[in-house]
Amino acid sequence: MTSVSVPEIIQRFPLFDETLANFIHEQGECKIFHVGDVLMKPGQFFKYAMLIVSGRIKLFREGEDGEEFFMYYLETGDACALSMLCMARSQSSTIAAVASEETSVIMIPIQYMDTLMKNHPTWYHFVIETYRTRFEELLSVVDQIAFKNMDERLIWYLRRQASAFGNKLVLTHQQIAQDLNSSREVISRLLKKMEANGFILMERNSINWLK
Repeated sequence: MTSVSVPEIIQRFPLFDETLANFIHEQGECKIFHVGDVLMKPGQFFKYAMLIVSGRIKLFREGEDGEEFFMYYLETGDACALSMLCMARSQSSTIAAVASEETSVIMIPIQYMDTLMKNHPTWYHFVIETYRTRFEELLSVVDQIAFKNMDERLIWYLRRQASAFGNKLVLTHQQIAQDLNSSREVISRLLKKMEANGFILMERNSINWLK
């Protein structure tokens, strides 16, 4: 039984009805991940579907030389669409996920997936909405890679971060470079250009988005 109450589950996952929330409360397992903890890695097979109760998880692809390419974040009220898809097809993960801050997750064992899909319509609608949201987000990422140069990608990245987390962004130049698969020197140069153009204000340990 998860330690997250039924009202808390409904509050964080508004698509769930009370019957589904009760089922998840009884059958789910609550787990806390700390900053830097790895939730999934390439080649891993899934035994659970993950629902994000609080916190933030960063998903990214790893290159052959160890470089990272940022995909998107999972936050409160989200689910990991990849874990659901991999479980349904008995496939291993192709991406990595790391906790960006302390994160609480409800883990639903794989043996309940068929029951959830057959007996709980609101779960079915939640899964479809999760797939749709992640697909649209990935299309946005692909568009940036395929059609934008690095300074446009950096603006898009910071605007996306500010929309999700507020205008004061606690990000290092190295973190941004990793997320955009660039170098710290290139990112630092572009950030100075953005500051000169009035997009941002750089402080010692943060970047303030002004647009």
